[in-house]
Amino acid sequence: MTARRDFRSDAGQAFPIYITAVAGLLFLALALFAVGQAGATRNGGQTAADAAALAAAQDYRDQLRKGFLEAIANGSAWDDLLDGRGLGGTNACDEAQWFADQNGADVTDCRGPDFLPTSFTVSVKTHKPVGKTVIPGTEGQYGEATAKAVVTPRCTAAPPSAPPTGRPDGGGKDDGKGGDGGKDDGKDDKPPIDLRCDGIDLTIDPTRLDLFPDAKDLFSVHLAD
Repeated sequence: MTARRDFRSDAGQAFPIYITAVAGLLFLALALFAVGQAGATRNGGQTAADAAALAAAQDYRDQLRKGFLEAIANGSAWDDLLDGRGLGGTNACDEAQWFADQNGADVTDCRGPDFLPTSFTVSVKTHKPVGKTVIPGTEGQYGEATAKAVVTPRCTAAPPSAPPTGRPDGGGKDDGKGGDGGKDDGKDDKPPIDLRCDGIDLTIDPTRLDLFPDAKDLFSVHLAD
């Protein structure tokens, strides 16, 4: 007598295996989604940190330009300003908070300007957590990131040209009276300032400060590697 196989019994035994396999695949998919969600939160935090650090550095760069301009107008020392330092206190970190907030994060720490090179280091924490997922604890996990932006001078001061040693008429010695018989017109003429910016010669005329270079022409701002 030939034995007959009951396929209905085999199908009944395989059904729980299918259910377990589907449940496993579903859990794996949800776990991968949770990992992706955590990565997106982390990336959002890094974007906010980058924007905040750049904003602080760019605000400081603008303040450097303003200080440099005022120093030239007043005839005071400007060497440190051209090198990217010497401002003293600054509110550049206020700009960092604003930009971080626009990118969904809060600044938890802002340090700068650090010397040298002049830089700002900003740490942020995202407004929103990763959220509830199949992985325990993600509902209280926030994205945290840190970025550093550097302010780099583009220009160096060219060496001053040697002053003339004699009078144009060949007299050799100046009697100190000036070309109009010693009469002073009250003007304190300031010599032009020669700079070399990214290999290009640039002359600043203290009498035409309305033509003063933009901040981006004097300093570059970039994220540190």
